[in-house]
Amino acid sequence: MTQSRDAFEARLRQIGAERYHDLHPFHDLLHGGGCTPDQVRAWVINRYYYQHTIPMKDAAFMSRVEEPALRRAWRSRIEDHDGTDNNEGGIRRWLRLAEAVGLDSDYVASRQGVLPATRFACDAYVRFVRERTLLEAVASSLTELFAPKIHANRIEGLLKNYDFADDSSLSYFKNRLKEAPKDVAFGLAWVLDHADTAEKQDAAAAALTFKTDVLWSQLDALWGAYVEPARIPPGAWQPDEGLLMKKAS
Repeated sequence: MTQSRDAFEARLRQIGAERYHDLHPFHDLLHGGGCTPDQVRAWVINRYYYQHTIPMKDAAFMSRVEEPALRRAWRSRIEDHDGTDNNEGGIRRWLRLAEAVGLDSDYVASRQGVLPATRFACDAYVRFVRERTLLEAVASSLTELFAPKIHANRIEGLLKNYDFADDSSLSYFKNRLKEAPKDVAFGLAWVLDHADTAEKQDAAAAALTFKTDVLWSQLDALWGAYVEPARIPPGAWQPDEGLLMKKAS
């Protein structure tokens, strides 16, 4: 049976309450100041691969959209990440964070040393958006509904617990607090408008669940490689690689 608009929105929000990656223990460790410098660096390197993937995902989505109004509404997402003449963009801000934690930004941007599971998860997300219905693609982006809370907690925790944290190094998260609300409002309204049958509502909910799995699996891989049992897979970043001091020497 098709749910009412309010009931379906509540269903989507419940997925985040139960499955969003703010519940992962790695974030408790990171925000509480329990990460070693190398664990922070591993997170920055692997999360960069996700950041790098987002505008590719959005470009794949736009290539399938025939409605100009939807393309106009969506393209700001690419600009927010890639930057414009007046906005350096989220990718550049993330590389500034990389430099602040002692990483060579060229190394991070090269995407060397990324965990295999991070690559698989992010690449699967791009394929999902490229191949599934537009409704499913938009619904998968609705993890943004839950992001402001984790960004606020992250800013507070990093500033409190790590010497590298300041306005410059954390500018990515501070800007997302301003950028994300417009994306959330548009994406949620679009999904609620277009998920007008029970089958479409189920598909949209499954797409959002898939996206929470994409985010969660990245942290599981990070935890296993660099926290417990700290078994780094072949080809993944080793703590003596890609450091700023090596570039300087």
